[in-house]
Amino acid sequence: MFMMEPVGKKKPRRPRRAFTPEFKAEIVELCRRGDRSLGQVARDFDLTETAVRAWVRQADLDAGVRTDGMTSAEREELAALRAENRRLREDNEILKRATAFFARETR
Repeated sequence: MFMMEPVGKKKPRRPRRAFTPEFKAEIVELCRRGDRSLGQVARDFDLTETAVRAWVRQADLDAGVRTDGMTSAEREELAALRAENRRLREDNEILKRATAFFARETR
């Protein structure tokens, strides 16, 4: 019989973990071999199915098997460009304030 959990009690969140690219590649390889299902691999290594599925999808994108997303290199480039854009906007804002300050001072 299925019992519902009380509404006010939430399952405690496990802390975020970081995994090396080598570990992710091993997990993707295990999933691709076909010996075990993706869910079974996730359970065997105490991972979430969502994370393993994302790793497999990203590996497919990087390998060119899929074309419906960005490769890891494209993601890194986009992150770098966004950071540079943010820095340039901040620099521009500082220059605007400095220009306004010096325009007031020279009057």
